Amino acid sequence: MVKGIQWIGLIVATMIGAGYASGREIWEFFGHESSLAIVLFAILFTLSCHAILTLSYELNSEDYMPLLKRLVGERWAKFYDWSVLLYLFTTIFIMISGSGATVAVFDWPTIVGVICMVVGLLVIIPRGMDGILSINRLLLPVMIVALGVVLMLFIWREDVPLLYHDLTDQGNWMASIPFTSLNVIPLIAVLGAIGKKITSYLEIYIASIGSGLILGVLSYLYNISLIQVADQLYFYDIPLFAILYGYRIEIFFGMTGLLVFAIYTTALTSLFGLIARIQSQINYSKGKLGVLIIGLALPFTFVGFSNLISYLYPLYGVINLYVLATLLLFPIIKRAKRHKI
Repeated sequence: MVKGIQWIGLIVATMIGAGYASGREIWEFFGHESSLAIVLFAILFTLSCHAILTLSYELNSEDYMPLLKRLVGERWAKFYDWSVLLYLFTTIFIMISGSGATVAVFDWPTIVGVICMVVGLLVIIPRGMDGILSINRLLLPVMIVALGVVLMLFIWREDVPLLYHDLTDQGNWMASIPFTSLNVIPLIAVLGAIGKKITSYLEIYIASIGSGLILGVLSYLYNISLIQVADQLYFYDIPLFAILYGYRIEIFFGMTGLLVFAIYTTALTSLFGLIARIQSQINYSKGKLGVLIIGLALPFTFVGFSNLISYLYPLYGVINLYVLATLLLFPIIKRAKRHKI
């Protein structure tokens, strides 16, 4: 039971990166006519988590490659391994761009946020990130709870209707599929490393159902809040600030601080993940690789946070559709093999 709750925390933390917390990811895929889409996402996400955790447990895995090989075969596993590397690289420059978008809300030049983020990344590379991750394990649950409270307060204060459309008016239901597939590769990368630590199928049920419910409810609350401020989102690269507008300054700065830290740790985690993967192939120091990766990423940061998410996240959603399909079919195929159908 306790470990199941622990895995819920890991899954939710993997999902709620800076892109999700900022609201941009939610708005890119959902928006109007998306109540059914979010319900379907919660179901698809629950099934995907159950399949990933079950496979990790049965393979007793310590990294994600055995899972990928079992799901998509040797050849496609290599392709998706490169896809993970590309995802990590693009996450780095999306987060650097996000730091520029964050300071822009204070009427500061975006270059200030970009420089601060780059310096922050370069300073920490030689020192390692254990200390930062320890703080992140404390602050991320705080951010999730704070985000939920802010959204509920906004819904109550603005008298936001919980149902915006008639149940038959759900034209955006298909958005649930690419939104789920966008997140399956990061989930496989993280959950594939805990196969040896899972001790029972009960943990798997608790983790998959619990995380699906939490993310479904949070996504729904976020989406209906963003619909309420839809006419203002044109002026914000980070939609969360449209919701925070008018709140007490302490709440505004508190949520901004948590978002900045989420952006920073997301970029840092991606950077170290990429460095570790490249170091297994090339004998370069962490410092040299870090400078090289950030140097390659910098030109992309000026495309704009919202533009990067608008183009790249749907693209990853499409690329990962095959993996999502294999995850959803995994229980059926497993049962068919067991009964020799």
